Amino acid sequence: MPNLIRTTSNNKDFINLVKALDAYLKITDGDEHEFYNQFNSVESLSNVVVLYINENAVGCGGFKKFNDNSVEIKRMYVNPNNREKGLGKQILNGLEDWAKELGFLSCILETGKRQIEAIKFYKKCDYKSISKYVQYKDMENSVCFKKELM
Repeated sequence: MPNLIRTTSNNKDFINLVKALDAYLKITDGDEHEFYNQFNSVESLSNVVVLYINENAVGCGGFKKFNDNSVEIKRMYVNPNNREKGLGKQILNGLEDWAKELGFLSCILETGKRQIEAIKFYKKCDYKSISKYVQYKDMENSVCFKKELM
């Protein structure tokens, strides 16, 4: 049975999952990886979830405050061996619920055009395409999404 825990970016399992995510993104982002990587620091994430199956960490995600009304979803990842089982949705729902509890009204996020599975996933989870925000506005590879929390 999956078990989702709330933690911080200091969690050892979260750090290991993010290392796997970064290795994957280094390949898919190619030459743009260093640009994106500067916005993916996890040292200061106070709102992180890790999903366990039989005490094995298989997925994670986090968020940080974007503005007074919104959080930015960061570092979403599910181990390749555990994909297509609804675990990513559990992680994302856990983050959205936590953001709502803290009084936020929406979630935003950025992903890359080359992350086709991620784009399909966020659309399936009712995220809507929005204009690229702040640091991503001039990046051709970026795709940004938003979901209202109700």
